[in-house]
Amino acid sequence: MQRSPRLGKPGQQASLRQALTQMPRALTSRVRLLPDFLIIGTQKGGTTSLYNYLSAHPCVVPALGKGIHFFDTSFEQGIRWYRSHFPSILYKYYALCIRRQNALTGEATPYYLFHPHAPKRILATVPRAKFILLLRNPVDRAYSHYQHEVRKGCEVLSFDDAVRKEPERLDGEREKMLSDPHYHSFNHQHYSYLSRGIYIDQLQAWLEFFPKEQLLVLLSEDLYAKPSAVIQEVCEFLHLPSWTPQGFEIHNQGRYSPIDASMRKYLRAYFAPHNRRLSDYLERELAWDA
Repeated sequence: MQRSPRLGKPGQQASLRQALTQMPRALTSRVRLLPDFLIIGTQKGGTTSLYNYLSAHPCVVPALGKGIHFFDTSFEQGIRWYRSHFPSILYKYYALCIRRQNALTGEATPYYLFHPHAPKRILATVPRAKFILLLRNPVDRAYSHYQHEVRKGCEVLSFDDAVRKEPERLDGEREKMLSDPHYHSFNHQHYSYLSRGIYIDQLQAWLEFFPKEQLLVLLSEDLYAKPSAVIQEVCEFLHLPSWTPQGFEIHNQGRYSPIDASMRKYLRAYFAPHNRRLSDYLERELAWDA
């Protein structure tokens, strides 16, 4: 009996399905929208949850997928490829003329906040977009990021060793990215456990390209403690009608053993001066050093 050919691993099958879905959309890319908003970070900060909540809003039409990665690792795909992820202009016309309400679309790629080329590329493509940042206690974020890489099979070191080797792993990578826009740094994207937690430096890099009024900075802890209030703040920022989701399921949540107490103490001290700089800029207490 002849066996049917294997179609590959589940991840490969998902990539094939997405490619087949995008083919007809690419043909209509010229009549497709560009995003009105971008959730740009931080990784492991609740961006998946926030994007799913917003996608359920009656005036929001989600993109084909959450993390498109156009302005960081897929920029060579071109603007037509990026547009193929978004709804058509006709849908917006329908919403305005028939439903008498606006329709926004957006995406969420948390690597944008940390990627050195993302703000400049976004300024050239969607200069009037609005940006949402979710910032999590950097100690918890670093450990969650590490566990995420372990689950994906990208990390084999212990957390202590990964933290210790981060400067070596990232040495010169950002400089290579800046000198060659086509260079993709695996280490910069996957092993930046501590570097991504220095939020004030990343925020200031974005403020070189955009006015502060275009950026909404939220705390991940607030999203989980008082999600309704945070959603209302986002709606106001995006000029969306007030609305509350039916539920607040936490998405993309990993399960793992707690961080070692001595390592938490070390990281708390490491991030303390950077957190104070961020607190001064935001003019609010962060309560991350307790």
